[in-house]
Amino acid sequence: MIQILRRLSILTPLLLCLSGCRSNATQEGTIQVWVHTGQAAERQTIEQQVDRFNASQTEAKVALTFIPEGSYNAQLQSASVSKDLPDVVELDGPSVYNYIWQGNLIAIDPLLSPQIQQDLLPSILNQGTYKGRLYSVGTFDSGLGLYARRSRLEAAGVRIPKGNQDAWTAQEFNQVLVALAKQDPDRQVLDLKLNSRGEWYSYAFLPLIYSAGGRVDQPSVDRFLNSSSAVFAMQQIQGWIQKGYVDPNVDDASFASGRVALAWGGHWDYQTYAKAAGNDLVLLPLPNFGNGSKTAQGSWSWGITTNSKQPKVAARFLEFLLQPDEVLAIATANSAVPGTKRATAQSKLYAKGGPLSLFSSQLLAGQTVSRPQTPAYPVITSTFEQAFADIRNGLDVKTTLDKAATAIAIDLQDNQGYPDVHSVSYLPIFGLTSSKSENHDRAENTKTQR
Repeated sequence: MIQILRRLSILTPLLLCLSGCRSNATQEGTIQVWVHTGQAAERQTIEQQVDRFNASQTEAKVALTFIPEGSYNAQLQSASVSKDLPDVVELDGPSVYNYIWQGNLIAIDPLLSPQIQQDLLPSILNQGTYKGRLYSVGTFDSGLGLYARRSRLEAAGVRIPKGNQDAWTAQEFNQVLVALAKQDPDRQVLDLKLNSRGEWYSYAFLPLIYSAGGRVDQPSVDRFLNSSSAVFAMQQIQGWIQKGYVDPNVDDASFASGRVALAWGGHWDYQTYAKAAGNDLVLLPLPNFGNGSKTAQGSWSWGITTNSKQPKVAARFLEFLLQPDEVLAIATANSAVPGTKRATAQSKLYAKGGPLSLFSSQLLAGQTVSRPQTPAYPVITSTFEQAFADIRNGLDVKTTLDKAATAIAIDLQDNQGYPDVHSVSYLPIFGLTSSKSENHDRAENTKTQR
């Protein structure tokens, strides 16, 4: 039997937790919006954006509810079970596909204007698209690369890449680590953020597997998680750790304090690193493992739920958030990559020549890798995190990846490949939503009546 609610059983006790998070009745013209409680600057910006939207017109209002990030997904899942989702929800990028598969989101491509959709970064469109339909849009995206101290690289006599096109190869990167280690008392010259937990490992290191020619979401013979390409990529990482080049970063300050010359990091690290390193800071692409340098993408996005009785109003709110000034407001608050082309061109950090323009150029050029776009993602990411921990601790790479690939394959088999049983679309002529399964039932009933 398809285990649609397999991972939801533990959430039943949370159903009562939502009583303070919603209104039992929604006023006409008012939409309920749920948001995770992120950084203070993000929270304040979203509140201001809602105020601006509400003041900009009289036909519709947004009622905003913040939910703690630690329990956000659990509360969404609880509301899904009780059919009590709000009109609009904020979703972390890779979780979108599971919510689509559960039948919780409607396709929004007919609701958003072509101009708005054309202005979105390719990565935003990619993240929000499932089986050819657009289900979510983000106002910002993320960037991942290698931060470096230029003076340390120059002192070691190593070549400094100018962009994705001349990224270090795997062999070069190993040579860079050797050269840097010779100048470092403890030989620890690289920060991989090994003090992190959860999503970091899928986000930060799956791009290396793709760069090597592997994949993690399709169980084909030569491109699955335990393929020779994936084994090669993870053997490189294990080698860096075993040779003593990687700082454990227990204090989360290995690069900022100057202990290491290189740091695997995201756009969110820029402000801290720029303050610490000043003009000595340089941003570089991740190593090229054979199929071009790949990097990560993805962040929080917005979707309209199947529970919404006012999808057009909800879409107007999303279009408001995607105006250049509003995109720049949230991107300024969290230092993320603006989610639209027009806003990116106006950004001091990400416009051509800006200190983080590498990130925006990678997103615009399609040199990024989304986390697996499948309802199986929760299993994939937790399995990969455990595999990374085992490899870090010295277990055989091929054996570890075989085990991980088997766990993912079992989940896919248990759920029959996650068939499209809850595809939901918006019907603009009637202002209704409809699922394929519902349409099938109606058709079968019609046949019976005949």
